[in-house]
Formats: sequence, C-alpha cells, structure tokens
Amino acid sequence: MLKDNVKAPSKQLEPISGKYGATILGPTNPSREAENPDVLVPPRTDSGTLPNLKWSFADSHMRLEEGGWARQTTVRELPSSPTLAGVNMRLNPGAIREMHWHKEAEWSFMLKGSARITIVDQEGRTFQDDIFEGDLWYFPAGIPHSIQALKDGCEFLLVFDDGNFSEDNTFLLTDWLAHTPREVIAKNFRQPESAFANIPKHELYIFPGHVPPPLAQDRVAGTGPAPLSYSYRLSAQKPLTMKGGTVKIIDSSLFPISTTIAAALVEIEPGAMRELHWHTNADEWQFYISGEARMTVFASEGKARTFNYQAGDVGSVPFPMSHYIENIGNTTLRFLEIFRSSYFADISLATWLKYTPHELVKAHLNIDESVLDAIPKQKTPIVAP
Repeated sequence: MLKDNVKAPSKQLEPISGKYGATILGPTNPSREAENPDVLVPPRTDSGTLPNLKWSFADSHMRLEEGGWARQTTVRELPSSPTLAGVNMRLNPGAIREMHWHKEAEWSFMLKGSARITIVDQEGRTFQDDIFEGDLWYFPAGIPHSIQALKDGCEFLLVFDDGNFSEDNTFLLTDWLAHTPREVIAKNFRQPESAFANIPKHELYIFPGHVPPPLAQDRVAGTGPAPLSYSYRLSAQKPLTMKGGTVKIIDSSLFPISTTIAAALVEIEPGAMRELHWHTNADEWQFYISGEARMTVFASEGKARTFNYQAGDVGSVPFPMSHYIENIGNTTLRFLEIFRSSYFADISLATWLKYTPHELVKAHLNIDESVLDAIPKQKTPIVAP
C-alpha cells in the first residue's frame, strides 16, 4: 500500500526514446523509476559517464532516539560531494540535542517549528536565541553549543563544511565525562566524587526535556555578549523577485559569522527554471524542500547527465560544472543552494554572451543579433516559462 504522499506511477515507464532503447524484461522498481524519469529515459543530449549527483534522505540510515531522530548525507552516501555534508534532524517538544562541539562548522536552516540555541565562546561570552521556520544559525568549528526544541518541536537541516563529517564523531558532553575517571572530574570541580555519582554512563545525543522558559528568563550572561550574532532572520529578508520566482542570497556580507558557508534559498514557479549558469568559487550542495525538479549537469569533455529531484533529496554539482534547475511539477519548487565559501558567486550563460562582442558570439552559435539584444542587462537568475 502506498502512503498518501507517494504517487503511484500512471503506467510502467520503459527506457525507450523514439527508435532508441527497449522494454525491460527483467526485474523493475516502478515507483523508483517514476521518481527518476530522466534517469531511466535520459535526454538525447546526455552523454558520457558522470558520477551520481543525487541522494535522498529517505535512503539514509534513520537514527531513532527517545527525543527525536537524525539521518545524514555525507560523502559516504554521495561521493560526488566531498566539501559539504548534511544532517536532517527532528526534536520533539522540549527535546535536547545535547551540549557538544565538532571540528567542522555547522550551518542550519529551520524547516518547521522552533528551537533555542545556546553558545559559549572561548572567552566565556554567551549567545542564546530562539530560531523559527525559515531562519538560520551558524556555529564555528570548535565552539560548544546546544539545540532544544520549543513547544511545537522542530525539524531542521544541518550543513557541515566537510563532506567527511559524521554525526557519530561529535564531541558530546555526556560521552566525554562518561570516559573520564570520576576522581578527575571531582578534582576538576573541587567536589566530592559522590556529587557525580549519577552522571550518565553513555552519551545521550538526543533526549527528552522540558520546554524551556521564555528566552529572557533563560539567558545566562557569561563574561559578556558575543560580538557577532550566531543566528540570522532569513525569513525576514526581502527576496529578489522575478517573473518566474524568487531568490534570497545569504553569505558573510549579511551574516558575518558564517565565514565558511554561503547559500541561496530559491523558489521557482511551475514551468520556470534557474537559468543556465555555473559557480566560480565552490561545489554546490542542494537540498530540495518542496516540488519537483530536473537538473542537467555539463562536465566538459562532452559529458552531461540529467537527474530528477523531489522534497528531501540532495543534489550535488561539482565545481565548476554548469547546470540549470527546472520546475517540472505543478507546485512551487523550493530548494537551497549551499556552498563551502564565505560568499555566493555565479556566472550565467546569458550574462557571458550579453557582454562578449556579439560578432564573436554569433561566430560560435550562428544565432541572430535579436537573440542577444533580448537578453536583459541585469541578472535574472530565474527564467519565466
């Protein structure tokens, strides 16, 4: 039986395009093939061999805990993405992602609900804030922090600036003390060993807790306030609006603490597309929030491959391969473009051609001057249908 949000294929897809291909006589996976029609029947422009550029969180191991769950997509699941890794995490109301730190920086987008984050830096300065749907946080490498769900619980995407990251390798408070002799802990805090008799014997990771009090009541001053904000109200940022959709770009120019990760939140209307372009500074890691998309990636040497994406999927575009993202569904396509960089940068095909001598362009492509004249002078990252 199919779940309500899973579409049953209207008919069996076959790898046939005109006179090319043939039916499948052996085993098939119709529901999987229906999710990836451009993989089963690639456009004739696809050519050569490219690595897999898609992974679904639905295929990731689900770590179930008493207070929620987590699943990850790293270079182990998606080898074409060595620079970034992602974790999708859910916390029940009041549940806690325990106090910890890691050697990678952490960037996060709140998908649903709300949570309280706490940070203490190397000088004892503190930061606490409540994060709501559509907003961000960023924790630099090595800085200890925690996440606790508020009254409605939450689900969020975590992105780390190393594809080899693993949720299993974080430095957890309970795991640390469980592996430190009790007499050493007692000596450290100048207390009797009996004061630490109930320390957990293993890590908690995600565990139930009480919904915290209002933020003003919960604040701890420390040695002073943090000099930079670790959170950003992306939900309040005014988007760049085009006929076919909107884009919000967020990097260190707007969110100064985020020195290793830049991103764009893109919304594309049905039939429209993120224009043909490439990025000049980093690999691209994508997370699809809603809608249906297809993307063709050109890798030079006559190599190109097309993939389909749905909500919960991760896309990868190695530097500096060119591509587009097209909305092939009937609802708004919403996704994140994420980069291991302090800044966002791309070059569009249209801009390149617009500002190159037109006679040179026409000598390459055999197109009319009218085509080049019609290209807008300003950047239009989304092309309307």
